[in-house]
Amino acid sequence: MLFYSKTRLTVWRTWRMFMLSLHSSAASTSPGSGSLDKPEEVSSVSAETPPHTPVMLREVLHYLDIQPAQVVLDMTFGGGGHTKAILNTVPEVTVLALDRDPTAFSLAQQLAKEHSGRVKPLLGRFSELEGLLSNVNIKPGSIDAVLLDAGCSSMQMDQAERGFSLSKDGPLDMRMDGERYPDMPCAADVVNTLDQQALASILTAYGEERHARKIASAIVEARRVSPITRTQQLATVVAGAFPAFVLYARKDRLQRPAHVATKTFQALRIFVNDELNELHAGLRAAQDALKPGGRLCVVTFHSLEDRLVKRFLQGDDLSNLDQYHFSPKKKGSWKENLAKEKQDCKSAYWLPVRKKVITPEKDDVRENPRGRSAKLRTALRI
Repeated sequence: MLFYSKTRLTVWRTWRMFMLSLHSSAASTSPGSGSLDKPEEVSSVSAETPPHTPVMLREVLHYLDIQPAQVVLDMTFGGGGHTKAILNTVPEVTVLALDRDPTAFSLAQQLAKEHSGRVKPLLGRFSELEGLLSNVNIKPGSIDAVLLDAGCSSMQMDQAERGFSLSKDGPLDMRMDGERYPDMPCAADVVNTLDQQALASILTAYGEERHARKIASAIVEARRVSPITRTQQLATVVAGAFPAFVLYARKDRLQRPAHVATKTFQALRIFVNDELNELHAGLRAAQDALKPGGRLCVVTFHSLEDRLVKRFLQGDDLSNLDQYHFSPKKKGSWKENLAKEKQDCKSAYWLPVRKKVITPEKDDVRENPRGRSAKLRTALRI
């Protein structure tokens, strides 16, 4: 699916107009937008939560190549799997553990108590990293290695009340920040407020959904009867736009049946959390934070993220994501492609450690199916 600037401009104009309307009406409404079935703040993880399985752990540790007493930045702490492995394998290392999710931050605080002085928890988004590092006296160009694990964590998917899961019924929320920004719209606000054209643009841009117009029409028709406030309610609405035999006709990377609403959920999550802009901000922050010769590992989980990371590391100007095309490169002759690849590999800031993207081994995918779509890119800060 091609990404035309017109579509992306429509999406971001919709976002800005939506935000302005929420802020302008805040004085006359109850505190916090997106009040449809909001979950209470989650401050800790239940003891029943299954253990977190970090994605591509061996590959991440290998390419980060962390040495004793170095300073490492884990930009997506999540359940802490990568950070724990770093602490257990490298002596005297210090890990700066960042996450925008208050639940993950709480876990990082617990881990900091177990490893006195070796873990520094940071609560915030990628776009807030510069200020957060300054607050803990970390200067630009002083970090030895950075890990950025993009996307949604298993911990968020496993908690039905967070509204990320297609298979578990919960309030249609999807905000990674929880209640930290009560004026930020949740997924229920989006599906119940935006017009049909805007919804279709979001599904096209962030879900690469071929049937975006059909799904957007079904959502608008359904909300006229009753607001869409639950995850499985939305899944049912999307499924209703297709014949019954199509419900699980799509296949995932393991050739398992995938629900027709999967891309809709992905698109709404990315839109609500402004994930592509945040990813770009995180890459720039990592670039500023790393010392010369420092290593960066970025794990992505879908093509939009991977294309952005690839082109950032190639030195492309991504300063205006509103108009940037994330379409795959056009096909040409092998000579043209080879010349273009050589040109693309040149960056003023990055030297690729491996040109080819790294994907999980088959055994890893069997053990952790959620990591089946993961892609790892790694580079040295010049």
